[in-house]
Amino acid sequence: MIDPRPFLTLLVLLGATDLVGQPDPGPAERAIRAAREGSNLAIARHDTAGVAASFAPGIVAVLSTSAVIVGRDQLARAFAGQFAGRPDVIYRRTPATVTVFQPWRMASEEGRWEGGWTERDGPVKVGGRYFAKWRMFGDAWLIESEIFVPDRCEGGAYCRAAP
Repeated sequence: MIDPRPFLTLLVLLGATDLVGQPDPGPAERAIRAAREGSNLAIARHDTAGVAASFAPGIVAVLSTSAVIVGRDQLARAFAGQFAGRPDVIYRRTPATVTVFQPWRMASEEGRWEGGWTERDGPVKVGGRYFAKWRMFGDAWLIESEIFVPDRCEGGAYCRAAP
């Protein structure tokens, strides 16, 4: 039997791939993915301050309804309103790719989002694609802009009415 340890050591020393052949994402991408997961967890807890922690002060968000919200405080208030008006609301963003342009301290993220809550006429499930622009502020990666594009909606009058 061949001892795999020398080969594993070589892979670790090269730092080029993990065991399944994927490139090492690097510290910036890992930080952005961790911030996204922190935001997802804050939404699940209905923690408005936790959600806002990933927003740049001048964030521009285009919601799935095409509403545009500008500013960290305004977007935090929108989340607080959702949490108050829809006690079971949940949103989750799952990044497919994060691309970092280190010289300008910026990054792009794209992936899938999904959300759900209960309306008076029953449960709603909605989702689609999203795109985010991240920028390094000091030593923190923050979201400068986000766009959410729906491609499905199931349940109730909410899904039948165009925004």
